Amino acid sequence: MKIMVSACLLGENCKYNGGNNRNEKLLHLLEGHTVIPVCPEVLGGLPVPRPSAEIVNGTVMNAAGENVDAAFRLGAEKGLELAKREKPDLIVLQSRSPSCGVKMIYDGSFSGRKIPGQGLFTEAAVKAGFKVLDIEDIADGEAQFY
Repeated sequence: MKIMVSACLLGENCKYNGGNNRNEKLLHLLEGHTVIPVCPEVLGGLPVPRPSAEIVNGTVMNAAGENVDAAFRLGAEKGLELAKREKPDLIVLQSRSPSCGVKMIYDGSFSGRKIPGQGLFTEAAVKAGFKVLDIEDIADGEAQFY
């Protein structure tokens, strides 16, 4: 299988705070598969580290109050172009991100509250017909990708 994965889950230090979300269970499951790393935020030209960002009334704003929507939308577009070129069977994305959130995102108040919703890249990938999975759905290290 060809699986596109949020780069931070693979251990790449591309998170807003300069860290990563390396997930050992996922890395184990990915063995034997073709892996395509993606970080829409970096693809959109955002630096590492960078201020945290949330979707506020449909626009991506960072914690400093700056509108970073254009960079997030560009990153989502570039991530989708990569997906269309590589044609992954599955896309596994980081939870709650304004780019990659699958089921929940932060509510835009920068208070840690979550609401149902999708990040910009996730929304674009789903609309394009890709199968998208939230990393939080991978609870059992023995699970297999089909």
